[in-house]
Amino acid sequence: MMQVSCMGVTVASRRVGRKRGSVGSGRFACGDERRQAKEQRNAINLNAMELMGCGTALVTPFREDGSVDEPALHALVNWQIEQGIGFLVPCGTTGEASTLTEQEWLRVVEVVIGAALGRVPVFAGCTHNATREAVLRAQKLARVHGLSGILTANPYYNRPGQEGQYQHFRAIAQAVDLPILLYNIPSRSGTNLEPATVQRLAEEKNIIGIKESSGNVAQITELLNTLPRAFKVFSGDDGMALATIALGGIGLISVASNQIPAQMSLMVQAALSNDWPTARRINRHFSRLMAANFTEPSPAPVKAILTMMGKINETVRLPIVPVSAGTRRNLERLAGELGLLVDAPTAGGDLRMF
Repeated sequence: MMQVSCMGVTVASRRVGRKRGSVGSGRFACGDERRQAKEQRNAINLNAMELMGCGTALVTPFREDGSVDEPALHALVNWQIEQGIGFLVPCGTTGEASTLTEQEWLRVVEVVIGAALGRVPVFAGCTHNATREAVLRAQKLARVHGLSGILTANPYYNRPGQEGQYQHFRAIAQAVDLPILLYNIPSRSGTNLEPATVQRLAEEKNIIGIKESSGNVAQITELLNTLPRAFKVFSGDDGMALATIALGGIGLISVASNQIPAQMSLMVQAALSNDWPTARRINRHFSRLMAANFTEPSPAPVKAILTMMGKINETVRLPIVPVSAGTRRNLERLAGELGLLVDAPTAGGDLRMF
């Protein structure tokens, strides 16, 4: 067990070891490899089952020519983990997954896993509106060495009803052994995953939780009141994190943690520890940043501030465009006030002072 400590937050994670196969008979070598693969999968699954706290919905850095910037992504992952983030979610909405080719998508996941080195779980985004294609992609992800699990959102555009969504998610779950987090985001997919349907899906052994981004407090309350206690409910909205945890949720999959991983981790950990004065102070201090990240289509504002921080290049892919000049000025002013600009004092330290 490894302990990553940051600003009072201790994140426990397991390193997944890999032994060399024995030399000799091909039959025995294959048996050893299968056994080692099974042991590693069990370790990964255990890591996923311990999933809680604050995870980052990672941006995908691009070079100016639009190609994936692998060194920047590698550095971003290292920084996130060093800052105490609990887990990572590449290739989601914030990662511009809908603009990645299949080859790029798989490569981004591989880079994140390679940079993480088993220090934190990695749940890769895997969403498609055609169930057959979603299943095929999930099966491809299942072959990626070291992946902890999958995050999969409502089928977009088709706007299926509850039975259609149930059959869609169930087909994905039955096609792979990886742990699965559902992702309910009606504002982007055009359809809501209702609590009764989530209850049915929770019967699938590898559907372990949900990233809930409906913004509907009554719905989140119903989920937490009716689902098994072991089922994991994460807030999918930074601004709803404290409310979700107060109702019984176990964490947040965050956008703002791209920029302030230590602070968002501390906020979530404080809430989970019932240190509400600290959690509220941090939330209040960074609430403008949480809102600013969505003043224009995401992840353009997130990338703009990360560029000001010297972490990545600002490039986004169409149909997303860089933020306007006016928004950029506002973001720079806010980032300066929060101490996020390159060479500016950081917003770290004892956040209980805010």
